Amino acid sequence: MATPNRLCMGLLLLGVLGALQTPAPAQAALQPNFQEDKFLGLWFTSGLASNSSWFLEKKKVLSMCKSVVGPAADGGLNLTSTFLRKDQCETRTLLLRPAGAPGCYSYTSPHWSSTHEVSVVETDYETYALLSTESVRGPGQDFHMATLYSRTQTPRAEVKEKFTTFAKSLGFTEEGIVFLPKTDKCMEERT
Repeated sequence: MATPNRLCMGLLLLGVLGALQTPAPAQAALQPNFQEDKFLGLWFTSGLASNSSWFLEKKKVLSMCKSVVGPAADGGLNLTSTFLRKDQCETRTLLLRPAGAPGCYSYTSPHWSSTHEVSVVETDYETYALLSTESVRGPGQDFHMATLYSRTQTPRAEVKEKFTTFAKSLGFTEEGIVFLPKTDKCMEERT
């Protein structure tokens, strides 16, 4: 069985794990005039929302994770995530490939070998980003998650409220929304 910190990695990688037991949330629009170069750099995974039974069971043991978004050699983005696992820092990288309009990417889940679509729905590039992730692994196995990225480990109250409103607009309930607690380990604010 996976440890809580390993479970955090699954969530950090924008919803690699879980299966919804409720109807699919509403579709989210993309950030207008998305500017990929401004999206690059250090982000902290500060909030998550999902209706997955797995997520609801494990959300209390999750902690904030760090990600660095950088350009990939093939034109996509590398999402390099660092998290605490078994009292050690672990780092993993996903390749996000462009998938249509600017701000829309896809990646293959290393856990499920399924394709996930990640959309940057809203960002001011300097403070926060709201992302939506979805995939279909099979009949009745749709996966949906909302993610709050923050440039600091302490997002402002207005940003948290914006995320809550965003998550609810996608059909997530209050029970399915969590703001991840800070941790001192593996969180250096360097890129």
